[in-house]
Amino acid sequence: MRVTLHLYKEVEYLVLANNQPPATLTDPKTALESRKVEDSRVTMTEFVLPNDTNTLGNMMGGRLMHLMDICAAMTAQRHTRRVCVTASVDNVVFRSPIRLGEIVILESYVNRVFNTSLEIEVRVQAENPMTGERRQANTAYFTFVAVDEQYHKTAAPPIEVETKEHQRRYEAALHRRDLRLIFAGRKRLDDASHLRDYLLSTIEQ
Repeated sequence: MRVTLHLYKEVEYLVLANNQPPATLTDPKTALESRKVEDSRVTMTEFVLPNDTNTLGNMMGGRLMHLMDICAAMTAQRHTRRVCVTASVDNVVFRSPIRLGEIVILESYVNRVFNTSLEIEVRVQAENPMTGERRQANTAYFTFVAVDEQYHKTAAPPIEVETKEHQRRYEAALHRRDLRLIFAGRKRLDDASHLRDYLLSTIEQ
């Protein structure tokens, strides 16, 4: 199952809380030093208790999303050293139920920075504590916006792309961002030629 959530109102409220225009943004490529993906990677471990589960004995989706948001927020704030607010959540995929008594392992890391916003990928594994067996349970992509002391959007440091896997995630994050903007009516497909070419190449394969 895939779920897409958009929480732009939260960001809009914080940015305009004092009825002042956002501060002028500088180019993060020149104003801020890039930071490594590994420096802000976060791993969380939770034990599934009875109050975390539904009537089937599986962890409730809302409870898991709560933990994922916390994990992603820690990565966002570690990377930016700023307060970060959730802007959107994309491609929430529940692959496998997580059962009562299992261990939940959440891992989050930065995929890409877009001036004031950044995409955080969160991957969730479920572990059977009796056997040690692990399986992939959930993935999602969180977008956060960094804000300053006056709750204005502020530039975030770019990431250092060090490996082929980092590069793959870096490029895919741009495609997802363009799709979000197109679905929200804030960008035309004609203005995202690289996305159009990518989608056409995927269809042709």
